Amino acid sequence: MAFSKIIAESMDLTDTFNFTGTLQQNGASIGGVNTPAFLAYRSGSSQSISNQTATKIQLNSELFDTDNAFDNSTNYRFTPQTAGKYYFFATSRFDSSADFENLELQVHKNGSQYSDVVWRNEYYNSATVIGVAVMNGSSDYLELVIYQNSGSSRDIGYDNGNRFLTKLGAYRIIE
Repeated sequence: MAFSKIIAESMDLTDTFNFTGTLQQNGASIGGVNTPAFLAYRSGSSQSISNQTATKIQLNSELFDTDNAFDNSTNYRFTPQTAGKYYFFATSRFDSSADFENLELQVHKNGSQYSDVVWRNEYYNSATVIGVAVMNGSSDYLELVIYQNSGSSRDIGYDNGNRFLTKLGAYRIIE
């Protein structure tokens, strides 16, 4: 009888295991936790974005923030204190059914544009930007910025019953 068949026949998938130690594969540790991690969003009211002005979005609420690395009251930025590669994602939309072009959602790293998406507003379209950033664990930070040139100020979407219309999140990638 094949060894794998003996193992499969003797396993009870309802068993639980209390494992202590380190999982390894080819001599290297595996497993871990994807922290720091956070999801911040705009809540309470819209934020007005002036015409032809790149504006930092004031993400004033958090769904979670494992390491208190997102400032949701002053700088509205993520500053992880653990070095590593971070997967980030952001979404926003304008509260308008008007048709206008040249919208840009940007993730900035250390104050400079790092990743972006350009889109056209057609009846409340949203935009999403994703990417990976290497963070030094001490001073690097991420912020969410939006730009529009519709000809007048426009409001961005905010939390409306857990819809999180404007948000930024990130988590450390386990290597």
